[in-house]
Amino acid sequence: MLDQFPMQQIINEEGNVNPEVQTDLSIEQIKRFYYLMLRARMLDKKSVNLQRQGRIGTYVQYEGQEAAQVGSAAALEEGDWMFPTYRDHAATLTFGHSMRNLLLNWRGRLEGGLPPEGVNIFPPAIPIASQLPHAAGTAWAEKKRGTDRVSLVYFGDGATSEGDFHEGLNFASVFQVPAVFFNQNNGYAISVPMKKQMHAKTIAQKGLGYDMECARVDGNDVAAVYTAVKEAVQRARSGGGPTLLEAVTWRYGAHTTADDPTKYRDQSESDKRRETTDPLLRLERYLKLEEAWTDAWASSLEEEINDEIEKAIEEMENYPEADISQLFDHVYDVPTWTVQEQIEEHLAVKGRKA
Repeated sequence: MLDQFPMQQIINEEGNVNPEVQTDLSIEQIKRFYYLMLRARMLDKKSVNLQRQGRIGTYVQYEGQEAAQVGSAAALEEGDWMFPTYRDHAATLTFGHSMRNLLLNWRGRLEGGLPPEGVNIFPPAIPIASQLPHAAGTAWAEKKRGTDRVSLVYFGDGATSEGDFHEGLNFASVFQVPAVFFNQNNGYAISVPMKKQMHAKTIAQKGLGYDMECARVDGNDVAAVYTAVKEAVQRARSGGGPTLLEAVTWRYGAHTTADDPTKYRDQSESDKRRETTDPLLRLERYLKLEEAWTDAWASSLEEEINDEIEKAIEEMENYPEADISQLFDHVYDVPTWTVQEQIEEHLAVKGRKA
């Protein structure tokens, strides 16, 4: 199966372009990708610090997966749909989500799941793989409406062991819906390595049973990811049906800030990858080979991004205080006696504090 699904790559670890691959990506597009990936990484690092300082809650980091998320999100067009997991805020940020609201989400605020008006991003899915049927259903609805909108749905390697994964792909295949199933294979389903959760050599091959287009791509090569997803999106938009893409990548850190990865893997592997396959380092090497890199340009990007992040943090921390009673809204049409009891207890405590 590895021979049947070779790893698609455009820019290798040294920053060299594969001469056998045709690409029309310009230097300016690559520099734009670098900016978006740097922005995502700086926000991720800052968010980990905010969690350690107690300014946000448990946080899910994605450092190392920036190319997979940025490259895929950049392939969408206005009006398309995005279905993220709890780890895909680099993708949602790239697609137009508010940085302030992303931070509010990690503060437990209801507003954190709301994208800007007109940006079609579903709230991050916490249950594993539940978003795949949502994406397939939304794509089917757009098809029935006669639009050309496409659904892009994210999920990890562990999600492919869930029933929702197979239900989503089967539905999409049967009804030939305009959906792109984008797997980020970072090697671990929390702590379980891929070799312990499946006998399949690739995730891409799982699409064969549903007779859909499927491929593997170097998930640390933003150019390859963008190209593969763009092709899948165009195929879906033109009525060619769904695609399953496997982007092979790596997360450097823990599953979340509540996790200790040293308990289940050798973290020296992450140290090695930072010096070899890192997605940002790869673009830096490419731009230097193309004589399109200057330290002054890179520094100006960092300053610009840092200012944006600090402004978003200030907005997040000065956001109006939450009405805790919202916790009880939109759960039941008529509250059960257990929920009613909690409401009354909350109101009593609130009254004493007032």
